[in-house]
Amino acid sequence: MSVGTSSAPGAGRTGRPPAPRRPADPTGLGLDPDDLPDGLVVADEHGHVVCFNTAAARITAVAAADALGQPLEKVLPLEDLDGRRWWQLTDPYGGLAIRVRQPERNLLLPGGREVLVSARYVRAEPTGPVRRVVVALRDTEARRRTERSHAELIATVAHELRSPLTSVKGFTATLLAKWERFTDDQKRLMLETVDADADRVTRLIAELLDISRIDSGRLEVRRQPVDIGAAVGRHIQAYVAAGQPADRFLLRLSQPLPALWADPDKIDQVLSNLLENAVRHGEGTVTIDITPTASPREGEDAGTSVTVSDEGPGIPEESMNRVFTRFWRGSKRGGTGLGLYIVQGIVEAHGGTITVGRASGGGAEFRFTLPVATPAYLG
Repeated sequence: MSVGTSSAPGAGRTGRPPAPRRPADPTGLGLDPDDLPDGLVVADEHGHVVCFNTAAARITAVAAADALGQPLEKVLPLEDLDGRRWWQLTDPYGGLAIRVRQPERNLLLPGGREVLVSARYVRAEPTGPVRRVVVALRDTEARRRTERSHAELIATVAHELRSPLTSVKGFTATLLAKWERFTDDQKRLMLETVDADADRVTRLIAELLDISRIDSGRLEVRRQPVDIGAAVGRHIQAYVAAGQPADRFLLRLSQPLPALWADPDKIDQVLSNLLENAVRHGEGTVTIDITPTASPREGEDAGTSVTVSDEGPGIPEESMNRVFTRFWRGSKRGGTGLGLYIVQGIVEAHGGTITVGRASGGGAEFRFTLPVATPAYLG
């Protein structure tokens, strides 16, 4: 990596090296260091900083103008987690001549702020003197958020699994030990409870698999023709069969609807989650509007929009931006809080969008829009 040079210490009449100019292209790739997402700090063969990009200034809270031309140790007074000065430990200019890098590690800036630091020692020839020290800086906050999210996921899963598995274990152990003491009706009740708890565990495992695929970008969408109106109708019929009054649901379709190619199982999952939220947490009539609309994806004209709204208390304004995050449950407890996160992942995997707002009746309103699209083999 060529980043230009600076004058040696003592050059000039003042005895201080003149502040080096930032090279127009220190990477040699036509890339400005300020375009890099990570902090980049480069020191010359004398240990003076010759490159200090915008991300480095943001992470360290040191202005580039104050860093350029200064000793690397002064600009980055890094310490390890034991309080030892990192540059004295690593000694890039006077250490082992065969060393070419320092692997990424957590270090501390003044004030105790933690950053991820890695370094590369550039030599003109093997075992030759160091000509450049290239330091990469990364803020640890994003990684910590990810670690916290994983920890929360593990804790939630452990909690959600404990209850049904305890029930399954308890009922099966009781039946095996005292089978003859129970009537047929008692046995049926216990087995139905075991069956329901097993379904609950299965759903949780399916949610975890979906989250894994969404986070890794591996959620597959198998597009087929989907009759979205008929799909919503099936969900309504299931609720009515389970005891919900038929007049609680209002389905409105605007015709003609464009042909929709989507993954029917995953669209069913989206509809199931949104309708369940409206029925369980909302009040009054649950209204489902299906309308043609502009496609959310560039290059396509048509799309299909589905809006699910209720007449309940709705979602507080301050919670709107957290609805599609993991573990959001609103004011009422229950469930894993993963459903809407998965719904958003499924919709976006189809190239669509989903929003939340307040319905005209005062309740919650979820609206997702899907491009018409086509299956891959017809694309």
